[in-house]
Amino acid sequence: MDLGYNWLNIIQDYLLPPTCVLCGNVGHDRRDLCLPCYRHLPRNTPCCYQCAERLETPCAIPVRCGRCLSQRPAFDDTYAPFIYQGAIQHWITALKFGADYKHARLLGQLLAEHLQQTAERPGLILPVPLNPSRYRGRGFNQSIEIARTVAQILQLPMDLNSCRRQRDTPHQSALAAKQRRKNLKHAFTLVKPISARHVAILDDVMTTGATVHELAAVLKKAGVNRVDVWVCARA
Repeated sequence: MDLGYNWLNIIQDYLLPPTCVLCGNVGHDRRDLCLPCYRHLPRNTPCCYQCAERLETPCAIPVRCGRCLSQRPAFDDTYAPFIYQGAIQHWITALKFGADYKHARLLGQLLAEHLQQTAERPGLILPVPLNPSRYRGRGFNQSIEIARTVAQILQLPMDLNSCRRQRDTPHQSALAAKQRRKNLKHAFTLVKPISARHVAILDDVMTTGATVHELAAVLKKAGVNRVDVWVCARA
């Protein structure tokens, strides 16, 4: 199976060689991104290991930010390799609101590469679900599209059926952090039991962490021991 997948990659790269989506030069390492542009992406380091909020000064050991120390989130660790600005922000926005699916593959590749070097493998990946009405309006879930690539590269199962977003919450962008948490209260429910004891929630971008906190709390209440958050970028 792996051999067949490799041959498909070889044929695809020969017929349609990767091209950098930023400058048009030849892509690097089978990505639609050249090496110079890749090196200029806005890295999220140093950051709090629990919520991935950017820290002002480098630390020799993993540390938590003041917010996580005073009000501990329901999730345990967050992996967010990039800052939500520049090219990363453009790709996420173009995917979410413009259905530009090629960006989902690239974002998934970049996230998976980071996770291969830093994260412990969970039992499954759980993309943050959309409410059915929003899913119908958009036609897809950007978190699922990114997760497909991550799951394929890391060879992990993806759970799309156990959790449901039962309320169509208003958009979070205009709300303050406290309002976001209130807005998301009881937004998620489990419709099937999850057997994995370690779950990774996957989303495109994390702003205050209110969404993944609420979803992680539901998972922990259902018996999941550890919940990590995997996101492409931290706002």
